[in-house]
Amino acid sequence: MGAAPSTPRKSEQRPQDTAEYLIGTFVGEKSVPLSSDFWNKLLEIPLNLQWPNHRVHRACEAFAQNNYTTRHLAKFLIHLSWSLEECILSSVSTAYTRALNALYISSVFLKYLIENSKSQNFEELYLSLDESEAIPNDFPTEQKIEYLVMHGVLSFLSTVDISPQSYLLHHELLNFMLVAMSTQLLSGPSPGPKDVHPFIDAVMSQESSLVGLVIQRLLLNYITRPRVPVNGSTYSVFSGGGQAGVLQRVGSAAANLVLLPFNYLVSSSGEGSRSPLADSSIHLLLVLIHYHKCAMGDELMTDIRDNSAPTSEPLSTSTYFFDNPYCKALENARDIEFDRVDIEGNAHNGPLVRLPFASLFDTLGMCLADETAVLLLYSLVHGNSDFLEYVLVRTDLDTLLMPILETLYNASKRTSNQIYMLLIILLILSQDSSFNASIHKLILPSVPWYQERLLNHTSLGSLMVIILIRTVKYNLSKLRDVYLHTNCLATLANMAPHVHRLSAYASQRLVSLFYMLSRKYTKLDELRNDKLQMSKGNLMSDLIAEDMSTELQIYTDFLRIVLEIINAILTYALPRNPEVVYAIMHRQEVFQPFKNHPRFNELVENIYTVLDFFNSRMDAQRMDGEWSVEKVLQVIIINCRSWRGEGMKMFTQLRFTYEQESHPEEFFIPYVWQLVLSGSGLSFSPSSINLFPVDLPVDQDYAGEEANNHENGDLILPLSSPQLGV
Repeated sequence: MGAAPSTPRKSEQRPQDTAEYLIGTFVGEKSVPLSSDFWNKLLEIPLNLQWPNHRVHRACEAFAQNNYTTRHLAKFLIHLSWSLEECILSSVSTAYTRALNALYISSVFLKYLIENSKSQNFEELYLSLDESEAIPNDFPTEQKIEYLVMHGVLSFLSTVDISPQSYLLHHELLNFMLVAMSTQLLSGPSPGPKDVHPFIDAVMSQESSLVGLVIQRLLLNYITRPRVPVNGSTYSVFSGGGQAGVLQRVGSAAANLVLLPFNYLVSSSGEGSRSPLADSSIHLLLVLIHYHKCAMGDELMTDIRDNSAPTSEPLSTSTYFFDNPYCKALENARDIEFDRVDIEGNAHNGPLVRLPFASLFDTLGMCLADETAVLLLYSLVHGNSDFLEYVLVRTDLDTLLMPILETLYNASKRTSNQIYMLLIILLILSQDSSFNASIHKLILPSVPWYQERLLNHTSLGSLMVIILIRTVKYNLSKLRDVYLHTNCLATLANMAPHVHRLSAYASQRLVSLFYMLSRKYTKLDELRNDKLQMSKGNLMSDLIAEDMSTELQIYTDFLRIVLEIINAILTYALPRNPEVVYAIMHRQEVFQPFKNHPRFNELVENIYTVLDFFNSRMDAQRMDGEWSVEKVLQVIIINCRSWRGEGMKMFTQLRFTYEQESHPEEFFIPYVWQLVLSGSGLSFSPSSINLFPVDLPVDQDYAGEEANNHENGDLILPLSSPQLGV
């Protein structure tokens, strides 16, 4: 069974030392003892031959068939962990070669076993040794093999600095972890107590000190964005004694591993990244922090960190979610430049991670065109109060906001999920009054990517209003997504009382938004009334009328929020916003149809109180010739100083807050893995994926293709998005 040994290609080599013989033995029927010298030969031989994909596939099939009796995967993972221990203790190039070979071989066969697993608990992996297996005296038999290997991987990542010699090993360890944790792809979108993910569960059970170091390392990789070293093709670790090493050339599409084509693991269609190590780091980070372990109420997961019962949040009467230590570590991250004592005496539940917030802020601003950066920023501002506070006090908010607004401006080229995440970030920021005030103080010299008109010397706040309104209008014409509407309007409502010198264009767009929604409302109202008159007991007509009534109620709510936004500006910030007054006066007829509407009359009455005040001041002016825009605006500015708000009805300020839904994992776990598959180049059999719907082959960048189909209004994920709370 398995791959048969072939004739040695070098006469001086013995048959049992050739790469093909060693691989054939590895996948074959005969079990090789853990202590055999075979493993050292397999890890040390320059494995530079090439096999076509079909031979690799046959080798994987043989391995899967024989692994039950040989337990070679478990043994090989043990040797991988030993190789990593050696790398931590010594920087000898041969140790790195052994570790790289172990990674490449184990990744290929582990990925095949996961992809083709038929059992719910991945028993095909057989991550245990046979009872008759002779093991070293110092081998920790009480530890599971998956815990042992994950501990070795995480220990290397967190303790060994990145250097030209260690760069590739760091990178491949990150990719190996993604392969090992890809068991999530075979589960459904809702984590259940029967889900088994041996490697990621092993990662979750590591001691808290190591968890903190891992989060710190991954984020520092993302911040520093190490490049592939220029001399990557001549590393001593890859080519010793003039022989070709594990890779012919770092990053090359033609690079081969252990006779196994590199493209068997990754898709060749992915474009090169400026920093593959940074990309792999953020992919792994997102997988770790959004993982949720579900268990039954009477189950306890062994906690290797402190042997105590895990803290958990009840999902139902009998199901619980365990706390995620990596999520806690990210939430507890603190600025390395601001080492203050928690004067409130708050206890931090989890390891304390120190990070350079300034560098993280700048890196995120640079990378927000990428969806992974958007999701990381969301995770930070939603979960880490210290980072959110840091963002809010920055005077250069344009570093983050400009790429966010530019992405929203190009919403037609982005995925729905990316737009949602960006809008939620803006909503979270808008919950702070100082943020709403400061964005109007920052003046932008120009906005080169805004094509509809020149925007020179516009405040960041005015631009944010313009883009949010533009997003609503785009959504109304293309996506027709109620959640997106609500999120945009909620952010505008939070901003409204703090608006300062809103630009003429932004003011016009605000009134234009009301007019557009009012036309839609009026049309729906007329159509519904027609349907009601025509139905006369017709069941289908009644159902259509009922649906139209529901949609009409939605637009009623939207119109009221827009009126609330206008009212908040007029009530709390009118003297500072003459352009808003001008825009309302210029289009005052659009409010007339709603003066007697029971849902709107009080709000519209306030608008007419303002209109009456300024119209009377205009009538009192004696003008020679026609009124010009400048003359009207001058009268408004002068009379804004005497405005006292007499006759205005005071309404409770609208304040919207973002509240994550009760089961966010149903949205985020599938979303994260879509980003991993589309961004890391890791290919995975579409027929094996149950985590989210897959219609196109992964190797044709299905995720990117799906992104282009968002105009139909459907989410990439058929799941509930994070919820908005008021």
